[in-house]
Amino acid sequence: MKRLVAGIMTATLVAMTGAALAAPPADTLAEVKKKGVLVAGVKDSLPPFGYIDEKSRQIVGYDIDFVNAIARKLGVKVELKPVTSASRMPQLQEGNIDLIAATMTKNPERAKQIDFSHTYFFTGQKFITRKGSVKSLKDLEGKKIGTAKGSTSEQNAKKALPSSTVLSFDDYPQAFLALQQGKVAAVTTDEAILAGILAKAPNKERFEIPNVQISDEPYGIGMRKGDKAFVDFVNKTILEMEKSGEAKKIFDKWFGPHTQFHLKRNFKITADK
Repeated sequence: MKRLVAGIMTATLVAMTGAALAAPPADTLAEVKKKGVLVAGVKDSLPPFGYIDEKSRQIVGYDIDFVNAIARKLGVKVELKPVTSASRMPQLQEGNIDLIAATMTKNPERAKQIDFSHTYFFTGQKFITRKGSVKSLKDLEGKKIGTAKGSTSEQNAKKALPSSTVLSFDDYPQAFLALQQGKVAAVTTDEAILAGILAKAPNKERFEIPNVQISDEPYGIGMRKGDKAFVDFVNKTILEMEKSGEAKKIFDKWFGPHTQFHLKRNFKITADK
């Protein structure tokens, strides 16, 4: 019996020690500088924010360029970890990544759980539909709408279209495949993401993004709650990027008139109130 109790106590102590080792750092800024690597949670199938380049086989995109700029400022290397809309916050809170740069909308519910940087991208939630099928929101009432699990798009669609059925997929490309197959009447998320999906579609002439918007979507870089030194550093960095013109340069690289994702830059990075 004593041997059994001792064994249980030892196992418990090992488990507690392992848990302590796995705990996220209290000061991410100091820890990242110490280890020399910034681990970022990013999308890997969502052009032009984060996707695998066919030639280099590396993850590239708008979000990745911001991560690289932050890492350069820190003087560290970058490790990119693919995340989904549903997995990104748990990955951050468990300490598996240092920050989230993955098309993440800032909202009060999320802000209770993690901290956000100033807005570094601004867009609005719209729909991809079959060409000519939707002129107003009313045309989508009672229909099946596709989106991604764990996204704000999921919640916004349910609020805007209470009579519709919102079907949630692992990612937006899967939702778009459902639209192509006629399983949903529309795919909804932020316009910038929809533009990326549509640009890559082989049969894009059959689809469109109607001028039907249901929300504003400000993107922030996500960091652990209360990690003030790191949040301050990231905010200072992206404000400097705006001032120097680097932020606009990154936008033009991915969304400028010469790109297939052409959007107008209707925002500047400023200190959030």
